[in-house]
Amino acid sequence: MRETLTGTRIRERRVMIGVKQSQLARQIGISASYLNLIEHNRRRIGGKLLLDIAAALGVEVSALTEGAEAALVSSLREFGAGSAMPDAELDSAEDFAGRFPAWAAASARAHRKLAALENTVEILSDRLAHDPELAASVHEVLSTAAAIRATASILAQDKDLDPEWRDRFHANIDADSRRLADSSKSLVGFLDAETGEAAVTGTPQDEVEAFLEANDYAFAALEKGQTDVVPLIDAAPELSSVAGRHIARGVLDRIKADAAHVPLPDLCAALDTTGLNPPALAERFRVNVPMILRRLAAVPDLGFGLVVADRAGSLLFRKAAEGFSVPRYGSACPLWTLFQALGLPGQVLYQRVQMPGRSSAVFDCYAAAETMGHFALNAPPLVQSTMLVVPVQPDDGDAGTVPMTVGPACRICAAAGCAARREPSILSEGF
Repeated sequence: MRETLTGTRIRERRVMIGVKQSQLARQIGISASYLNLIEHNRRRIGGKLLLDIAAALGVEVSALTEGAEAALVSSLREFGAGSAMPDAELDSAEDFAGRFPAWAAASARAHRKLAALENTVEILSDRLAHDPELAASVHEVLSTAAAIRATASILAQDKDLDPEWRDRFHANIDADSRRLADSSKSLVGFLDAETGEAAVTGTPQDEVEAFLEANDYAFAALEKGQTDVVPLIDAAPELSSVAGRHIARGVLDRIKADAAHVPLPDLCAALDTTGLNPPALAERFRVNVPMILRRLAAVPDLGFGLVVADRAGSLLFRKAAEGFSVPRYGSACPLWTLFQALGLPGQVLYQRVQMPGRSSAVFDCYAAAETMGHFALNAPPLVQSTMLVVPVQPDDGDAGTVPMTVGPACRICAAAGCAARREPSILSEGF
């Protein structure tokens, strides 16, 4: 695709610098008609002729052969795919970027901003539906407003009210108004962390996630063999509650144990030879697959996501992959491979999935479950499932594989006709 557009880029560069086709043809020693065929991508070009043209146009050869930045073209293709654009039009993304670079960059920025806004809507909608502290804050605002309205109604309707009672009602309105202002301020803080007045965290799990995100899910000290996790916890301002510190200690202890069995440098070296094959990697390091999935998610710069759930369906650990939405509150999509693996401990499951929405991002999901703790007579085993989320690039993998559509959670999932839907989506037309 890129090589076939070399002529287009030659023409655009020539027009940009104000050189006529006949002038350029004479300068490089070919006929104007042959240059015309090249510029309309009807003749392949390379070798000395390409070098001569690049020199005459005053650009590097790569500027003619590679064209616009790959990231820009990829973003444009995602934009078009999310708008249900025909494949023939998607193939013109690089030509558009080459002809109109400023417009292409603006379109790509608009696409990224729109995707970010959609993600914000999903997060806020999920929180409005399931966050208990936010629900309590909304209830406080509504109940206080109702109290003020009731008191004001009494004052307005009873013209012969005793002065002492009138003063009491005025005092009540003043107190309730102050309480309403404080509650409203708190509510705004919940919904807009950028105001600087938002609560740092809402639940112990939120504290732990904030702590992990602040450290980019990487702890060099633990990777190097540090055995004591207490200093890391004590130095974390995000961990303000006893429960949050307790959960964080469990997470760090697991990272420390995993690092001892599967060091990241060794895992990266194994990836170069084995590729992304969790069962083969688990066999190579003589560990179970869930541990390998956790270690793969810890490799810097790969951008892999990770989700861990228990048999009750509660999400115990979240590390998001770009484009794969994980609900912070409430239940996740029951179609995730994560939950299928809970009923099949020891079996490794794989599924290519696609998130509905404008970006229509595609992911490879690997999931496996393991039993936790000790066994006892007549005691049900404690099972945890781990799912690795791997972003799939448009040119990666088997082009013939049709991904399964899964959502983040029913309330914020736009997928139509899903048999697993538990509640209507706020993104549906009939909501």
